[in-house]
Amino acid sequence: MPMTLMERCLIIATVILGTMITRFLPFIIFPADRPVPVFVHYLGKMLPSSALGLLVIYSMKDVNLLAPDHGIPEILSVLVVALLHIWRRNMLISIAGGTVLYMLMVQLMFQSIT
Repeated sequence: MPMTLMERCLIIATVILGTMITRFLPFIIFPADRPVPVFVHYLGKMLPSSALGLLVIYSMKDVNLLAPDHGIPEILSVLVVALLHIWRRNMLISIAGGTVLYMLMVQLMFQSIT
């Protein structure tokens, strides 16, 4: 069933409102003339590492070590990401290198095993 013009306008207005709230709310809550609370500084330090840890756990949760490939593409890709990051200290290079290696292994080397 197609949406009416009013429904489209309401959806667009809701998206605009949500975007504006997320853009302006931090400046309203933490104005420039007041110091940022210690808890917010703590979150700024801890959340990036926590998010990356969560992504690693999420991406490795379905790896089956008893499958024919024994999780080799996933484990090697994680190792490449870690080694690239230790070597270059560049998150973009680390993530791109691990992703490219994983995709090449899955598409070219391990496609006939599974």
